[in-house]
Amino acid sequence: QVQLVESGGGLVHTGGSLRLSCAASGRSFDTYAMAWFRQAPGKGRFLVAWSGSINYYADSVRGRFTVSRDNAKDTLYLQMNNLKPEDTAVYYCATSPIRGTVFTSPEHYDYWGHGTQVTVSS
Repeated sequence: QVQLVESGGGLVHTGGSLRLSCAASGRSFDTYAMAWFRQAPGKGRFLVAWSGSINYYADSVRGRFTVSRDNAKDTLYLQMNNLKPEDTAVYYCATSPIRGTVFTSPEHYDYWGHGTQVTVSS
């Protein structure tokens, strides 16, 4: 019943910006933690940003990415600025019932979107 749909990916040059959106349905949005993961070809899936009791960012994106949410619209956002080629990946939205703890492992998230492609050219 829970559905997450990502949008906003695309192709940008180094230094450009994108804003990703994750539209959620089927869950009380404001009572659950939300997260953005990314996975590049041949690499693992890792947490880049988390929205719950606090906002968390991976070291590689801190200062460039900002996670936010609009609870009235059940939508999670990821504003990505000063993009680099290393940011190229499929970005996934995920949700966890544990709002008070930052979990970096994908196994702690019970619902996922299908992903949106972000490509940064040099």
